[in-house]
Amino acid sequence: MSASSSVTAVAGTNIALVKYWGKRDVGLNLPATGSLSLTLDRLGTRTTVAFDDGERDRMILDGKPAGAAETARVSAFLDRVRARAELARRALVTSENSVPTAAGLASSASGFAALALAATRAAGLELSSSELSALARVGSGSAARSIFGGFVEMARGERPDGADAIARPLPEGDGWDVRLVVAITASGPKAMGSTAAMTHTARTSPYHEAWIASVPGDIAAARAALAARDLAALGAVAERSALRMHAAAMAADPAIIYWNPATLAAIAAVRALRAAGTLAFFTIDAGPHVKVLCRAADADAVAIALRAAPGVSDCVIAAPGPGARVVENP
Repeated sequence: MSASSSVTAVAGTNIALVKYWGKRDVGLNLPATGSLSLTLDRLGTRTTVAFDDGERDRMILDGKPAGAAETARVSAFLDRVRARAELARRALVTSENSVPTAAGLASSASGFAALALAATRAAGLELSSSELSALARVGSGSAARSIFGGFVEMARGERPDGADAIARPLPEGDGWDVRLVVAITASGPKAMGSTAAMTHTARTSPYHEAWIASVPGDIAAARAALAARDLAALGAVAERSALRMHAAAMAADPAIIYWNPATLAAIAAVRALRAAGTLAFFTIDAGPHVKVLCRAADADAVAIALRAAPGVSDCVIAAPGPGARVVENP
């Protein structure tokens, strides 16, 4: 196929219910463990890639020229696409996030999933979902999961080239009427990026190996809960996985602490809801924000309780969403 002038793709962010925290190969973003996540409908990225005759790659992020580091990261990713497509042209990348960048809300997951699909299509490539997942992972480890909608499992893989470190959808979760209520507990980017924090944790935390060893059992438990549509069981795994991940990071030297007082207040609100009979379970990624898994019928009540927690500035109610898809292909 010949390269198209411009292709636009969208992808939803995903939130890991069973976390991965650590890489066996930083350059290829190969995870040290598997993971299990939920792709969301409300939060994500819309990206347009246009290969042209420019002298260099350019990137517009949320209406403004991207910084040098962001542009370099995207350009290096595009180099992989160009090599595969035997294409030399530079590109203009225009990207808009409906989730704050670098804030611990997985903007890189939706960002690189959308970029992988838009760039390959614009370059004339038709990759399978598995190939797109492997490509997106090189840009951001969690982006491999945003290629797919709903509940998704990411394999750790064994091959050094990463060909088997890919995600796959979990259809047993299709149609489950759950919600993820996102409590915003801070503004601005987080203090330390995920890759740097993972590397630091692996190098200095005495809990790192125990964390790695705990993940396969959590994935098996999460899969079983998903098959049984057992929200309480899935929620228990999600909370356990998040707390263990953050414990490993907090035990690093020096400690990595993403939480703030509002994070703790939101956790307390979730526990109070559960004590009162509402099935609600929290998870926290590499950032201060708290995401709460609940039934669709309880989502409004959960959001009201979270908004009342000191320091919580806003809440977003998200449902399971679709995978990455092309929305405009002139």
